[in-house]
Amino acid sequence: MSTLFRPVVTVFFTLTLLTGVAYPLAVTGLSKVFFPNQAAGSLVVRDGKAVGSEFIGQNFSEPKYFWGRPSATSPMAYNAAASSGSNSGPLNPALTDAIKGRVEALHAADPDNKAPVPVDLVTASASGLDPHISVAAALYQVGRVAAVRKLAPEAVQRLVSEQQEQPLAGLIGEAHVNVLRMNLALDALR
Repeated sequence: MSTLFRPVVTVFFTLTLLTGVAYPLAVTGLSKVFFPNQAAGSLVVRDGKAVGSEFIGQNFSEPKYFWGRPSATSPMAYNAAASSGSNSGPLNPALTDAIKGRVEALHAADPDNKAPVPVDLVTASASGLDPHISVAAALYQVGRVAAVRKLAPEAVQRLVSEQQEQPLAGLIGEAHVNVLRMNLALDALR
């Protein structure tokens, strides 16, 4: 029995050290060397203070800001510790009611906007943390943001164009806008 026990314990501790200690330390160290921004959480810093992460959405609800995708995380929106979608299917009445409520909120915030509401403004992403919206969703909000901030709509539209990020390698995904960066650029406008 002891002849079997010793090799099993040795392999167990060796693999624990390799896969549980050495590998994570090596990956963490290499990521800090080669990808320091990403390893530190891709934080967005303004005036020496972290205001958010480039890859985690935030709850902007004031009319003067662009709004991101709804979040289905709980117990609060954009909870990075509880990344998840609602898991509601297209026939679920709760999803239908949530979408209707979101469409009504968008119409109430900008009653003059008769354009169709982009789907990403009324449906949550699978993670519930999506920091981006489509260019169409950003352009849909230009009128409201410009009116509240007393800016020319053209100036806000130009800002959307400047903040637009292209698909990866020009092929993967679609053009989008990072909501946090867009709102910081709006705050910087005078």
